[in-house]
Amino acid sequence: MSVSIDKETIQKYDIAGPRYTSYPTAPVWSNQLTEQQYIEKLKNFGQTDKTLSLYIHIPFCQSMCSFCACNVIIRQLDPKYGDEYLNYLFREAEKVAGYIGRKAAVKQFHLGGGTPTFLNSDQLTQLYQKMEKLFDIDPEGEIAIEIDPRTIDEDKMKTLRSLGFNRVSMGIQDFEEKVQESVNRIQPIEKVKAFNNWCREMGFQSINFDLIYGLPHQTIQTFQNTVEEVIRLKPDRIALYSFAYLPWMKKHQTKIEDDHLPSNDDKLSIFLNARQQFLESGYQAIAMDHFALITDEMAKAYNDQRLYRNFMGYTVKPADEYIGLGVSSIGFVENTFVQNHKVLPEYYRQLDAGHLPVERGKILNEDDRIRQWTISSLMCHFEIDKARFTSQFHLAFDEYFKDEQEHIKHCIEDGLLTNQPNRLVVTELGRIFIRNICMGFDFYLRQKGAHTRFSKTV
Repeated sequence: MSVSIDKETIQKYDIAGPRYTSYPTAPVWSNQLTEQQYIEKLKNFGQTDKTLSLYIHIPFCQSMCSFCACNVIIRQLDPKYGDEYLNYLFREAEKVAGYIGRKAAVKQFHLGGGTPTFLNSDQLTQLYQKMEKLFDIDPEGEIAIEIDPRTIDEDKMKTLRSLGFNRVSMGIQDFEEKVQESVNRIQPIEKVKAFNNWCREMGFQSINFDLIYGLPHQTIQTFQNTVEEVIRLKPDRIALYSFAYLPWMKKHQTKIEDDHLPSNDDKLSIFLNARQQFLESGYQAIAMDHFALITDEMAKAYNDQRLYRNFMGYTVKPADEYIGLGVSSIGFVENTFVQNHKVLPEYYRQLDAGHLPVERGKILNEDDRIRQWTISSLMCHFEIDKARFTSQFHLAFDEYFKDEQEHIKHCIEDGLLTNQPNRLVVTELGRIFIRNICMGFDFYLRQKGAHTRFSKTV
């Protein structure tokens, strides 16, 4: 379905706001969360039969992409860096598993980064086998890895497949050479095609491409060409992310000149054109910024309202809790967010001292949990079912959110929401501005200066 958006609407809603991979969002977490509190949460989890999503962060990259907003560490390609890191990572994993006290079932396993394929085949094998010893990884679950096609070859792909990896996510961003040069990521399309063919031949169940719109030197036409190439390669899933331009937080982004970025109008047009191309080519729009072939499990889960969202993105293999291992990684256990130290020497130092490398986090209060549920419903299902809300929390939605009624009213007047019997439903236009809708339910955004921490929503 084509969506028509006027400039006035864009200007009104093109403000800084969270992406809501979590609520409360990371900027409001604090370093008051202690290692001992995390240990207690792990022990409490161990007394249940709950399942896990397990995320492992591999921070290393050989060069810095200027668009990047991830926690990365630049290193030359040398096995010694991976060996040292795995030594510490295994120590952390042993501690976490020990505090849990049972071999927890893992329904979703994800290697992210950085560049996980910075590790060589032997290191990747050691890593996976170690996790298999400590956790009960479901071979029928989602076993995924993020891949930079510049750091992969056929033999390494065979290693990953033999270990049990069944889903790959590849960073494409853009095929246009001038755009690639401007963000320091030269990635010939031939490499991507070869990688895509290997995945198909080896029987990976799902291939995901990551694209970014709003990069320097991108135009509506050049990105249309990129999308056409992507459609020809026919990945199962596509993530179409807005470029998060945060030079005040990510110093390497200062290398990008403002006047090389597309205008706000062009940026939105790039997104809408790409969205329409995917919809016309057998893909279904999934929640905010994802697309999946209509035959894909994610599309089916979205239509059945079984879609979930966490720091790994949208997922169809939900587990009860979520644990992160490695420098800067994030977990969510027993209503508590936990993040490890982001500086590698400090991460190592904490483990050398016998500690879990906890830097900060947040224990959710009742209001946090209620708003988390509400924002997740909007992000994943594009609606709020008031009866389900009442069943979940034994509260009346309109009464609990009486202070938010003005925001809801404005969203309805602007065509972002419709008020249906006992539910609020997001419109096609509202899906484009879903982050803005969610922001009205975010308690912490009421604090002075809170908006300046985030990228623009468009």
